[in-house]
Amino acid sequence: MFKSLIAKIKAVMQKMGIIKNIKSISDIKALPVNDEFYNLIETVWLPLYKGHLEKYKGEPFHKVSYMTIERGRRTRRMDSLNMPKVASEEMASLIFNEKCSINVSDKNLFEKINDVFEYNNFYRQFQTHLEYMFALGGMVLKTYIEEDRNKQKKIKIGYVTADCFIPIAHSNDEITEGVFLTVTRKGNKWMTLLEWHQWDGAAYVIKNQLFQSDKSEEIGTEVPLELIYPGLEKETRIKGLSRPLFVYIKPNVANNFDLQSPLGISLFANAIDTIKALDTAFDSYNREFRLGKRRIIVPHTAIRTIVNRDTGEINRYFDANDEAYEALNMEDVDGQKIVDNTIELRVEEHVKAIQSLLDVFAMQIGFSPGVFSFDGQGVKTATEVVSENSKTFKSKNSHENIVEEGLKSLITSICDVAILYDVFPVPDDYTVTIDFDDSIAEDRDANANFYLKIMNNRLMPRYVALMRILKMTEEQAKNMIQAVNEEQANEMPDIDQLYSGDS
Repeated sequence: MFKSLIAKIKAVMQKMGIIKNIKSISDIKALPVNDEFYNLIETVWLPLYKGHLEKYKGEPFHKVSYMTIERGRRTRRMDSLNMPKVASEEMASLIFNEKCSINVSDKNLFEKINDVFEYNNFYRQFQTHLEYMFALGGMVLKTYIEEDRNKQKKIKIGYVTADCFIPIAHSNDEITEGVFLTVTRKGNKWMTLLEWHQWDGAAYVIKNQLFQSDKSEEIGTEVPLELIYPGLEKETRIKGLSRPLFVYIKPNVANNFDLQSPLGISLFANAIDTIKALDTAFDSYNREFRLGKRRIIVPHTAIRTIVNRDTGEINRYFDANDEAYEALNMEDVDGQKIVDNTIELRVEEHVKAIQSLLDVFAMQIGFSPGVFSFDGQGVKTATEVVSENSKTFKSKNSHENIVEEGLKSLITSICDVAILYDVFPVPDDYTVTIDFDDSIAEDRDANANFYLKIMNNRLMPRYVALMRILKMTEEQAKNMIQAVNEEQANEMPDIDQLYSGDS
């Protein structure tokens, strides 16, 4: 995807007069990306996430060659634990799950934002695409307007993976302009839609271009949008936006592949060698059971073909394509014996090797050693992280900071669209807080007792303690305290309390 995507972007830019006669996307100073980085996504991180990488740095990765008696050297696909998928899924679920809540200080706005999330099935979709983000190094959330069946305006949230987005401009590590690519096939034609998001002074400009080609790797010629996108405007200029209508989110891992790029890297980008060692050990573990059952040495004469005189069929006493058989040229008579050379299975050694590699892999991607365990049947993941000093907890908090900022920016974009298209009213001042699920990594009771102790010693206001314990905004905490005070004031004392002072 990326090779064709980069080629198409360069071709369109050349046709639009933005650039001329370039050989590499790296030559475009306006684009904070390069060919080599995008090739990593296409040829390494995405195949590993899918479970099979053909080659890495010119050498076979998940491809194993072996010898048979008759067919000689053959190849097969290596068995894999598919830890890139497991790790990406685990980190995504640690950060964002059904227990995570997004709070808005204004009650009416909170309800409207929740309606938008429900309409877009946000909580389920976001966790899925958060997993893709950790695998590929980034994702983009787009906000736009659409009409439902009742012709009512609805705010939509689009999810774009890293293989369909190229940044055009960025500021302070925030991507401010970009181009989205959508490839579809219509008959024997390849249709490519480019959606440009750019700033023209104070105006936010969205341009749409549709191209048609006979080949998937070529941009082809520009055709009318109505061909497959009826009603889509060629250009839309929007004023009054506070930020772009898209949010780019990436893992909180420093990009050591391209230090000048605002793009993120895969969670397992620096653990490729360990992944190969893991899959090699796991493949050997599985082969141990197949090849360890029988290793039979037969004389070479025993694998000769024999013709059945009655039927004319050619038969062998042994299957020459079976890896279990080894044919040797035995000269002496005693050497003509068939020898069963079965060896003892090395199960325990394999399990220990796989476990040690899992611990190394966990450390490289931000998990504590022991989070992943191999019991001989498969990989299991620890369900609880009780120590706040653990590497898993620190990594979780680190990624949450980036995700939290992204979600706040998403809500800002939703509010901008709501104001622009008069979907619902938005107050001038509101606060957004994200309550991530920390129950797996903290003791709620100990946390509450800690802040209550500080509050009781008059070192912290009550509303601040509530904010820390219940993860709520200042306004919500003060409203709760007021409600509790009103409730206590309205309560009637019982008869024992009224006459408790009488002797």
